[in-house]
Amino acid sequence: MAASVFDSPMYHRLFDAGEARRLFSDAAEVRAMLLVEGALAKVQGKLGVIPSLSGAAIHRASIEITLDPGGLAAATGQNGVCVPELVTAFRREMQAPEHAQYMHWGATSQDIIDTGLMLRLRQVLTLCEDGLKGALADLSSLAKAHADTPMAGRTFGQHATPTTFGATVAGWGAPLIGLLEELEALQKDCLLVSLSGAAGTGAALGQMVETRAALAEALDLTDPQRSWHTDRAPVLRITDWLTRLAIACAKMGQDLTLLTQTEIQEVDLGAAGSSSTMPQKQNPVTPSAVVALKNLVTGAQGTLQSPSNHGFQRDGAAWMTEWMMVPQIALGSVAALTHIAKLAGQISPNTDQMRINLGRTHGAIHAEALSFALATNMPRPEAQAKTKELCQAAQETGKALSELTQDAFPGLDTSFFDPALNVGEAPALAKAFAAKIASLT
Repeated sequence: MAASVFDSPMYHRLFDAGEARRLFSDAAEVRAMLLVEGALAKVQGKLGVIPSLSGAAIHRASIEITLDPGGLAAATGQNGVCVPELVTAFRREMQAPEHAQYMHWGATSQDIIDTGLMLRLRQVLTLCEDGLKGALADLSSLAKAHADTPMAGRTFGQHATPTTFGATVAGWGAPLIGLLEELEALQKDCLLVSLSGAAGTGAALGQMVETRAALAEALDLTDPQRSWHTDRAPVLRITDWLTRLAIACAKMGQDLTLLTQTEIQEVDLGAAGSSSTMPQKQNPVTPSAVVALKNLVTGAQGTLQSPSNHGFQRDGAAWMTEWMMVPQIALGSVAALTHIAKLAGQISPNTDQMRINLGRTHGAIHAEALSFALATNMPRPEAQAKTKELCQAAQETGKALSELTQDAFPGLDTSFFDPALNVGEAPALAKAFAAKIASLT
């Protein structure tokens, strides 16, 4: 098995991160860092920090030159960071020492690596935004179409009270709406440029404040107006958002896995996974993969948070931990969303089976409604005790709870035994969810 399922020729389609995979390759990281170096030289040239001709030449070369990441490996293993050798290799390839000497002027490795990471995370968040909008559009249609379709609500895996399939879908989608609404502020607050020099003071940068502001504008990132070398909140906030995205996707994935199991069969997901030996199997592969991806992401986020208190002005071990964990969180979350976006358009509720399952407990799913109906004529504790007696009798005799109730209380209005009349605000919740999605588009 490959070290990462996202890079595996055999497994990457099962854990499909789509376009995000290319953002976390060595080649993509080198390209992002070169873009930062080029933009830095260009703005420094315009500000007069370095010769303007050199700044323009470095910027042009940063777009044209391609560096082999493998060629940086030996020096990176020795230096602990890739930027020193990247700068050396770039200057060599540029073949213009009179200009190349001004590359990386006053910056430090962390400025280049962190800013390059932000460029790639910006693309990750854009992919997530597109995926969320697509998934929510399909979930909206599903919730609206089945706002009034009764099904069993379940708590602790057992029948609780009736709900509707539309409300269940709305429950899956509500956290996704929240994440989408957070995204604009997250991008503005956390996609930051980093430029503050060796120890955060910008001593060798010359016009650090002006240069940082101009670099932020050139790269379309936010100027933090401070050093964040050891304040990892921007990275942690982005990975927290991605982790919560994976969790929201896994909720839907877990429910779909349960709803397709043999004893329930309330949802059809179309073509599903087959078994090597059991011809009858239609395994819920995609929902299972989503839950597995969430397990990966939450574990990586915990590992990332543990060393987040960086020591002094730079912390090698804590920073290196980010290099290992952030790609797993980003790719895992994007892959989970990619699967969910596909599933949202494939879900087909089995309404006949939902109706059958509502009756599996001889009507005991309406016990709460019965206890409240009885409580209009007797103390509530007594009503609950009587309801338990009737439920026990239904289980022992196989008779419907509604029939036993009518025998015991002939004048009682038992219309609440109709599931369609005992779903509370479920239809309204489903319709409100659909309306909310419509307002966002």
